[in-house]
Amino acid sequence: MSTARLTSTRARMATLAPPVRAFLATEAGSAVVLLAATVLALVWANSPWRDAYTTLWHTPAGVTVGPWALELDLQHWVNDAAMAVFFAVVGLEINRELTRGELRDPRAVAVPALGALGGLLVPVLVFVAFNAGTDAVHGWGVVMSTDTAFLVGVLALFGPRCPDRLRLFLLTLAIVDDIGAITAMAVFYTDEVDVVALAVAGVLVLALVGLRARGVWQLAPYVLVGLALWAAVLASGVHATIAGVLVGLLVPTAVPHERRRDAVALHARRFLQDASADRERDAERAGRAAVPTGDRLQRALHPWSAFVVVPLFGLANAGVRLDPATLADAASSRLTIGVAVALVVGNAVGITGAATLALRLGLGDLPGRVRWGHLLGGAVLAGIGFTISLFIAQLAFDDPVLLEQAKIGVLAGSLVAAVAGSLLLRWLGERLPLCSPPQVPAELPPLPWRPPA
Repeated sequence: MSTARLTSTRARMATLAPPVRAFLATEAGSAVVLLAATVLALVWANSPWRDAYTTLWHTPAGVTVGPWALELDLQHWVNDAAMAVFFAVVGLEINRELTRGELRDPRAVAVPALGALGGLLVPVLVFVAFNAGTDAVHGWGVVMSTDTAFLVGVLALFGPRCPDRLRLFLLTLAIVDDIGAITAMAVFYTDEVDVVALAVAGVLVLALVGLRARGVWQLAPYVLVGLALWAAVLASGVHATIAGVLVGLLVPTAVPHERRRDAVALHARRFLQDASADRERDAERAGRAAVPTGDRLQRALHPWSAFVVVPLFGLANAGVRLDPATLADAASSRLTIGVAVALVVGNAVGITGAATLALRLGLGDLPGRVRWGHLLGGAVLAGIGFTISLFIAQLAFDDPVLLEQAKIGVLAGSLVAAVAGSLLLRWLGERLPLCSPPQVPAELPPLPWRPPA
C-alpha cells in the first residue's frame, strides 16, 4: 500500500472515536443474530410445532421472597425485564453523545436531529391518514422508531464503501429518533398509574442524581439503585423499560478528573516495585476510577444487549402466522398497509424533507463527504423499524388480530426499506464516493525528462 493511501485510510479511521467504532461494530454483529432469530421465530410459528411456540412464551415464571412475589410469563420477562438492558444501552449511548460526542455541537446535530423529527412526525401522519376513525389509530407509535441494530448492520453489509461518516450521521439520527419514541411510549402507552410506586421511583431517580453529583465511580451503587428503580416503575404501571433509559441517562459519562489518571501511573509504579495482592487491587481500582462509569457499564451491558437480549426479543415477538388467510387479510388491512407505507414512505419523505430544510436554513452541515443523495438513501434505510416498533405494537394492541396485522406491517415495511435503501446506497456509492480522496504528498518526485515530440 502506498504512503498516501495508508495515510488516507488512517485518517478515515480517525474520524470516529473508538467508543463509536466499538458501538457500531457491536450493532452490526447484532443485526446478523437478530435476523437469524427473526427467521427462526417466523419458521417456528408457521411450522407444525407452532403451538409449542405460543405455549413456551406464555409459560409463567416468577420469584418469591417471603410475602413478596413477582410472576410474569416468559414473553413479559423478555419484554419488561430483559429489554430494560437494551434501553439502558440506548440511554448510555445518548448520554455519552450528549456529554462528549456528536450531540454536543449544535451544528453537527442540527441536520440529523431535525431529520429525526421529520422521521417521527411524517410517518405518524401517514399512519393516521390510513387508520383515522378505526380502533387501529391508537397504534400510531408503532411507526416512530428506527431500529439501530438493523440500520447499522445493513449499512455495513450492503452500504457504500467507507461509510463511516454516513454511519455516524444515521446513528445520531437514530439516537434522536429513539428519544422521541421512548418519550411517546412513556407518555401515551401507559394505562394506569400507581402514584405511590411512582413516587418511590422518583425518589430512586433522585438517588441516582445524588450518586452522579457526588462523583461516585463504582458501578455497584448505580446497578443496585437501577434494579430497585425497575421494580418501582413496574409496580407503578409505567412500562418498566423506562427504568433502563433513566439509568443510562444518569450514570456519569464525563471523562474523570486528570488526578484519577495520574493515580493510575502512581499505583502502577508501586505495583512494579512490590507485586503484592494489595498493590494489584489498588492499581485495578485506580484504573477503573479513571474510566467514565458509563463507559464501563456500557462495555458490560452492550454485548448482552446486542447478542442476547435483542435476538431473544425478536424470537419472542416476531413469530407471526403467515398462512394464506392471514396474508390475505393483511393485504387488505388499513393497519398493515398504513404501518408499511408509513415506515418506508413516511421516513423517506420526513427525514429527507426536514434535513433538507435544516440545510437550506443554514442550521447545520452534512458531515465529511456525505451528500444529499446519501441522505436520501439513509432516510429510506431508516424505515427499518423493527425492535421498538414491535415493542410498541405489544403495548398498543390488546386485540390479537390487530397485533398480528401490525407485526406483518412492521416486517413488510422493514424488509422493503432495507432492500430499497441498500440498492439506493449501493447505486449512489458508485457515483458519489464517501471515501476521502488520496492525499497528495507535499513534495512530489521530479518527473523524468522527455524530449519534446
